[in-house]
Amino acid sequence: MPVSTLSLVAQILAALLVAATLLPFWRSRAGLVRTFDFPRFQIASAILPVLVLLMAAGHDAVSLALGAGLLAALGLQLRHILPFTRLARPTAKAAPADAARERRIAILIVNVLQSNRAYDRLLRVVERHDPDMVLALETDAGWRDALSPLRARYPHGVDQAQDNTYGLMLYSRLPLDDLRVRFLIEDDVPSVRAGVTLPSGERFTFHGVHPRPPHPGNSSATRDGELVLVAREVAREGGATVVAGDLNDVAWSRTTGLFQAIGGLLDPRVGRGAYPTFHAGWPILRWPLDHVFFSEHFLLARLERLEHVGSDHFPILIELCRDARAEAVQEPPAADADDRREAAEAVSEAREAARS
Repeated sequence: MPVSTLSLVAQILAALLVAATLLPFWRSRAGLVRTFDFPRFQIASAILPVLVLLMAAGHDAVSLALGAGLLAALGLQLRHILPFTRLARPTAKAAPADAARERRIAILIVNVLQSNRAYDRLLRVVERHDPDMVLALETDAGWRDALSPLRARYPHGVDQAQDNTYGLMLYSRLPLDDLRVRFLIEDDVPSVRAGVTLPSGERFTFHGVHPRPPHPGNSSATRDGELVLVAREVAREGGATVVAGDLNDVAWSRTTGLFQAIGGLLDPRVGRGAYPTFHAGWPILRWPLDHVFFSEHFLLARLERLEHVGSDHFPILIELCRDARAEAVQEPPAADADDRREAAEAVSEAREAARS
């Protein structure tokens, strides 16, 4: 019996969804492969209607096999995304409501979109939410000049304006020490590192990062290597640490998991929601690209995705609290021998890619 057109279309869609689910399990750094790390929510949402269509269109052996494949693909997708829903238990514990203000730090992270010129929208968001620190990414000379009024409120920080979409600016009302702009892998992609002193006198290390993204035709090697280098430094130095920025990776990817394991860092979204920040203009195609990870020395007081500022990213606001109980009630991820071997490979491949 010939296969109907509807059945053929359903089979093709089913095969594509199964392939899109399986492709990220290939540990290739090819941009085309790594791109499929991103839309897991979207792929999972598409599986059930395609499965219904497939079963309604026919019950031949191919359709039944593809139906089983779709159910398996759905299970694989859910394994990755369920931790970033309220069905999971948070790994980063909540701070008590009465936590002392002098032990808190509020940080706003925003990729401004270099071509975006709605400067006033971001200035109003900063005024409204009044964070202690602001990390602004994709900032060029126009953004540097437009945000200059913030220096009255935030006297500490750095302006690393660049016109290649990898500029960054850090603003802080809290004192900073050992402030450094670094080019860890590529000589045109900066990151920032600084010591921050809370009003309580306690100190932590802040890393702001924005590695180059993977996409079809562009490897993820430099991104992966930069994240591993930051994670290694966090592990080597120990102590209270916050890593924030547009990682150009999603919360559920193998690379982000490796970064967390090597650095021993907590993700506040586990058990709370994905907080997708990109693409701000496409509600159906959104995933979490903007991140804040922190060591077990902090408890989470607040996490919010803020209003649109004209960029293709939403800002993220996080408030953390140093607490003597934090280390006792939180267990950060830990790296094993395979993780360390994979991390070494990532750094080696990143340096080779940067040289080529």
